[in-house]
Amino acid sequence: MRISLRGTGDGVRVNFRLEINRRRWIALLVMLGLLTAIGLYSGLWAVVAPESFYDSFPGFGLHWVRADGPYNHHLAGDVGAFFLALAAISAAGLYYRDSVIARVAGFGWLVFGVPHAIYHVFHRPETIGGLSFTLELLAVLLIPALGLAILLVAPRERFPVPEPAPFTLKFPRREPPRR
Repeated sequence: MRISLRGTGDGVRVNFRLEINRRRWIALLVMLGLLTAIGLYSGLWAVVAPESFYDSFPGFGLHWVRADGPYNHHLAGDVGAFFLALAAISAAGLYYRDSVIARVAGFGWLVFGVPHAIYHVFHRPETIGGLSFTLELLAVLLIPALGLAILLVAPRERFPVPEPAPFTLKFPRREPPRR
């Protein structure tokens, strides 16, 4: 914390500047927002409509899940629930603006994302074209990358504390001696 003092006619003006890296907080909140959106998009779709998720994920004319094996209702629903759980933790970090919750969320996404990415890197379905496979890998690698980035970027302070408002300490005026 930095404290600056400036003399005024009435007293001393006191300003506090906290050593908080606002850019880290902004980056953290953006990454938590992205992961929350990814978790909600994938999770809700897989839980609410698992067969549609299997047939059409990620949407936009691409079919990444269907190309990788037969449909399993239980597995698709469990994947959706897992994505929703990670989205809930990420949303909690976003809502409470708490760097500890954010780190837990980032670690969870990293633990999920690394084995998930390894699987997709080494298991290219025969029915997926080159462009679709490249997009799939980029999407799959984004999750652990964001999880790791959250761990590295999360500020040391737990909460983004606002800077205190400046104030003036007024000194009493001395009356000149009476004669």
